[in-house]
Amino acid sequence: MSTLTALVVLLLVLVGLLVVGGLGYVVHRRPALIGPLTIAIAAAALLVAMVGTVASATG
Repeated sequence: MSTLTALVVLLLVLVGLLVVGGLGYVVHRRPALIGPLTIAIAAAALLVAMVGTVASATG
């Protein structure tokens, strides 16, 4: 894995963590949307899928 690829994956992870945290906070403030844990887990699963795709595409 090249340095550029590692930096892209790191950036993707950091942005993904911000998104997961933001979704968890928003749903926590408005419980009528859906349970906070369900949203955060779904977003984390999406993050794992994106990172896995990028990492496998770069070999």
